[in-house]
Amino acid sequence: MNVTPVKAKDCILWDENGKEYLDLYGGHAVISIGHSHPYYVEKLTEQINSIGFYSNSVNIPIQQELAEKLGKVSSYDDYTLFLINSGAEANENAVKLASFHTGKDRVIAFHGAFHGRTSGTVALTDNPKIIAPFNAHHKVSFVDYNIDEVKEVIAGGDVAAVIYEPIAGVGGIVLPSDEFVQELRKVCTENGVVLIADEIQCGYGRSGKFFAHQHSGIKADLITMAKGMGNGFPIGGVLISPEFKASYGLLGTTFGGNHLACAAAVAVLDVIEKENLIENAKEIGEYVGIQLNKFPKIKEVRGRGSMIGIEFDFPIGELKNNLLTKHNIFVGYAGTNVIRLLPPLTVTKQYVDKFISALETEINIIING
Repeated sequence: MNVTPVKAKDCILWDENGKEYLDLYGGHAVISIGHSHPYYVEKLTEQINSIGFYSNSVNIPIQQELAEKLGKVSSYDDYTLFLINSGAEANENAVKLASFHTGKDRVIAFHGAFHGRTSGTVALTDNPKIIAPFNAHHKVSFVDYNIDEVKEVIAGGDVAAVIYEPIAGVGGIVLPSDEFVQELRKVCTENGVVLIADEIQCGYGRSGKFFAHQHSGIKADLITMAKGMGNGFPIGGVLISPEFKASYGLLGTTFGGNHLACAAAVAVLDVIEKENLIENAKEIGEYVGIQLNKFPKIKEVRGRGSMIGIEFDFPIGELKNNLLTKHNIFVGYAGTNVIRLLPPLTVTKQYVDKFISALETEINIIING
């Protein structure tokens, strides 16, 4: 895109020419509490100016403050937290934990999944027969959202983990049904297979619950997170079930848990709570669905909360470009026919209405030729 952002505030970006843009994509769901949130900036500045290893607000290590707040807000306060720097690292470490825990080396993932961009994580695939290395010590089998296919692979006896996205972002905002997820949880438990919920894009309040898998009423064994966790500051994490026993040297990281990253993550949790952003995400998602489901040329509006996929009956490349160049609105895409909305959780109906008006204008132009 021929745009160079130089400044941002909440849901608005400005380029080097002073032109204003509406950001409804948030850097792949990274911006959770809005660009340059004043409280967030204040807490990062305090941490930069502080000395020592302790939180600014309480006399405990800042990593401990983050772990305790995250446990409380997410309702996973009996899980432990391992901190790293990105989503790919989170998934790699989750798979490593599952393998150590089970002594097995196969991972089940789902078609259309995306779990990171390193050689150790599972990338996007549409090949139903692919079996590719997860890393030097792991194999991965891709299946459909079909519990019989999952059972068939597990019957081989070498499966350490199933990794799934409660809402598949790159795959087109696809949601496995709650019934499927509940059955998946049951099958994993019965067979001693670790269930990993990849919440890197869909977590941190974006779905209208803190974690998207909580809509299905289940608990995962390992939960990976990143993106919105730091509102732009690099940080990732794995929440780890009490069933996993820690041992010396099991996991390691160079930059994970650094104090600036933790200050950013603590500030994000504070703002999410104080400004009721999870509830706002839920309301925005419902509002978008109601407004757009009556539009022609739209096949389906899907997702949860502020993670929205709009599928059209035509390729959306030109539409996406027109939203940017004619209306100054950033959106994302998935595949050829789906516009993907991942706005900051602070987004208001006023901003959404601007997008809806622009979309209606462009659809009318398409219809009328």
